Amino acid sequence: MSDARRLIPSLERLLESDAFVGVLEAHPRALVVQHLRTELDRVRREIGDGKGSAVDPGALPRGVEDPQLYAAGVEERLRVSATPSLRAVINGTGVILHTNLGRAPLAESALDAMASVARGYANLEYDLEVGARGSRYDHCTALLRELTGAGGALVSNNGAAALVLALRTMAFGRAVLVSRGELVEIGGGFRIPEILETAGVVLVEVGSTNRTRPEDYRAGAAKSDPAMILKVHRSNFRITGFTEEASLGELVGLGAELGVPVVYDLGSGLLVDPESLGLPHEPGPAESLATGADIVVFSGDKLLGGPQAGILLGKPEWLDKMRKDPWCRAVRVDKTALAGLEATLQLYRDPETALREIPVLAMLSAGLEELRERAEILAAQLADAGVPGEVVEMSSVVGGGTYPGVELESRGVRVESAEGGADRLADRLRGASVPLVGRVEDGSFWVDLRTVLPWQDVMVLDLLSRHVKPDEAGVS
Repeated sequence: MSDARRLIPSLERLLESDAFVGVLEAHPRALVVQHLRTELDRVRREIGDGKGSAVDPGALPRGVEDPQLYAAGVEERLRVSATPSLRAVINGTGVILHTNLGRAPLAESALDAMASVARGYANLEYDLEVGARGSRYDHCTALLRELTGAGGALVSNNGAAALVLALRTMAFGRAVLVSRGELVEIGGGFRIPEILETAGVVLVEVGSTNRTRPEDYRAGAAKSDPAMILKVHRSNFRITGFTEEASLGELVGLGAELGVPVVYDLGSGLLVDPESLGLPHEPGPAESLATGADIVVFSGDKLLGGPQAGILLGKPEWLDKMRKDPWCRAVRVDKTALAGLEATLQLYRDPETALREIPVLAMLSAGLEELRERAEILAAQLADAGVPGEVVEMSSVVGGGTYPGVELESRGVRVESAEGGADRLADRLRGASVPLVGRVEDGSFWVDLRTVLPWQDVMVLDLLSRHVKPDEAGVS
C-alpha cells in the first residue's frame, strides 16, 4: 500500500482545472484559495490520520482525484460563508414579542422611513429652518409629548440605557429607594441591582418580597437620605397571595413629602387602551405621568411596536440635565431608529390605524375567526401538496416581559414527519433559507398563525411542503 494522500491534486493544479473556472469568475481568488485549503485538509483527514499513514486505495473516497469534488466543496463553503448570521425568520411560536427573534416587527411606514434616511444623508443634527447645527434629541419629542401629555421627552438606544441615564443624572453617588419585590431580572441575566450599580447609585432595599408599604419607603429614607424613589413595574412575573405594594400615587405623595423625584420604569409602554386588545389593564405612560411620576421609562420595541429605543418622558428640567450628561452620548439613538420610531408614533395619532398597521397591535387584536380561516386554508393547501396538516387550537402569549400569565386563544396548524420526527423537522425548518421557528409538542410540529404575518402564510406552505416528507407524513 502507498500513501493515498499523494493522489490528492495540488492546490495550483485544482485552481487551473476547468472545474474552478466558474468559481474563480464568481468569487475573489484569495477567498477561493482560503476555502480550497480547508477542503483539501478535510479530504486528507478522511483518507488518513494526517501522520503519513497508508490506506488501501480501494478505500479512498470516490472522486478523490476529481477536481469537481473540490470545486463542489468550495462552492458550498462559499455559500455558507456568504449567508448572513442575522437573517429574517418566520415566527410560528405564538410568542408575539419574542426577544430571541427580535421582538416587535415594524410597520411598513416605519420600514420605509428607516430605509429613506439610511440610503443617504439626513437632517439628524441639522436644523433645516435656520441652516445650523441641531439636535438629534429634538426628533420624536413633539409626537411623544402630544401622545402622552409629557412635559418633555428624550430617546436613547434602549430601555436599560434610558434607566441608567435617569439614575446617573438624578442620583449619582446617592441612595435610591426600591422595593425588594421589584428587584427583578430584566432579561439576559441582568438584574435591577446591577443596573443601579452600573449607574453609580446606592441601592436601598425597602419592604419585603411580597409586601411593601409606603411606611417602608419612609423608614428607608430616614436611614439613607435618598435622592430618588424608583418604582419598577413587575411586567415579567406575578406575585399572588399575601401581597401588598405601594401605588405610584402613594409614592408620588411620599416623594413630595421627602423632596425627591419618583422615577417609574414601566418596561413596556402601550399607547392604546389595553381593553381594545382584549388585555387586562396595565399602567401606561400617559396615566403614569398624570399620576405625578417625574420620569417614566419604557422601551420602543415592545408593546409600542417600534424599533429598539429607550424612551424617557417627564419633567423638562430633568430631561435637560440628562441631555447634558456624557452618558447620554454613549447611549444615543441612531438615525434609522429615530426615523422608525417617528413613523410608528405617527400611526398612533389615529388609534384605528395603529391597530391595523402596527404588526404587534394587529397580532394582539386578531380575531379567532380570522385565525381559524387562515389555518383552514393553510391545512387545505398542505393537503393538496401531499402533506396532511391539522387545524389546532393554540394559546399565544404577549412575551417580551409583558403580561405574564395572560394567554390569547389562537389557531394554527400541526404536521408530523416520520423522517426523524418533529425534532428533526424543526431542525430542517430552522436550516431553511428563510427559517421557520415553531413549537414541538406531543410529537408534532405546531405553527401558531397569530405570530405569522398574513403575507408569510404562502412561505409557511412552501416550507412545510418541502421539508415534511409527503410519503412519510401523517397526522394522528
